[in-house]
Amino acid sequence: MKHLGILTVAGMVALATSAIAADQTLVSTKSGSAIVLDGKADKVWQDAKGITVKVDELPYEPNNGYKGMQETDVTIKSLYDDKYVYFLLTYKDPTKSLERFPWVKQADGSWKKLSNKDDTGHDNTYYEDKFAMFWNISTKGFEEDGCMIACHLNEPGDTSAGRKYTESADQTIDMWHAKYVRSLPMGMFDDQYIDNNTDPKKNKGWGRKGDTGKGGYKNNDNADKSRPAFMNLNPTADELYYVIPSKKVPFVDNFKAGDVVPGISIAPMMGGRADILSRNEYKDGVWTLEVMRALKTEGENAETQDIQFTDKSKSYPFGIAVFDNSQINHLFHTETLELKFK
Repeated sequence: MKHLGILTVAGMVALATSAIAADQTLVSTKSGSAIVLDGKADKVWQDAKGITVKVDELPYEPNNGYKGMQETDVTIKSLYDDKYVYFLLTYKDPTKSLERFPWVKQADGSWKKLSNKDDTGHDNTYYEDKFAMFWNISTKGFEEDGCMIACHLNEPGDTSAGRKYTESADQTIDMWHAKYVRSLPMGMFDDQYIDNNTDPKKNKGWGRKGDTGKGGYKNNDNADKSRPAFMNLNPTADELYYVIPSKKVPFVDNFKAGDVVPGISIAPMMGGRADILSRNEYKDGVWTLEVMRALKTEGENAETQDIQFTDKSKSYPFGIAVFDNSQINHLFHTETLELKFK
């Protein structure tokens, strides 16, 4: 039995009466020219009609000093061609947050991995910006309640704010998870899905799981977790926070106190986790994401883990969330959005 765990009365009322509003319908039109995936709003996007969604709800209030965004407006546009659907996503964020558990050299020569977790065991200080889209595959009630049908669910004895799961084994949700440190530098989202698992011993993310395939990142720790295992050769400013394959070398401690080495080592996703390609840009306090995915994905478990845009006469309900420098806390909306093809 599910128990909704949203902490605002307004959110509960909105959930009870949610419906797809006319101005929350995103229309995807067929592109007349090639779309270059570069993370910029090129000319091809000028005639695409977008929608703007205000995300201004938070699932909880961290107690570790987090003072992140309280709201932002996300503008979404969509185009498609014979093989792919594309999205252009833009939203204001005053901080470009990439410091995900970085290693910092201490004055005594030791290394410390920075963290500042709240009482749920999650970080809102040393973390990365993220963005998520949720697409219904087979979950009853999603059209009315959106992604809230499977998010922030209370379980006795569990203090985490990050539970997601569906009602039964035949119900799944597709989760497109953009991680600005762990996946986007490799040019992709982390393609995930939500099923009905409620046993954290089987999966610590409850019902949230990676699609069939391999993940592209792991902690950059040596064997006893006392210092980094790898570093980048000639890193850029952003590459202080993730080790990339093209510059990855074994860690050599020629650093001074206060120097930073990435806390995470990344690589491309593989298999079903690599279905969603993306490029991004942060400029003048605005994130821009350009996203590309096949209208129909192939591979093991694709039908139960991926939304399939094969019937262009249908509408496809979805939701979005913005994570501002936060592990699980995020800005969300209560109304259900929908995608239609024209």
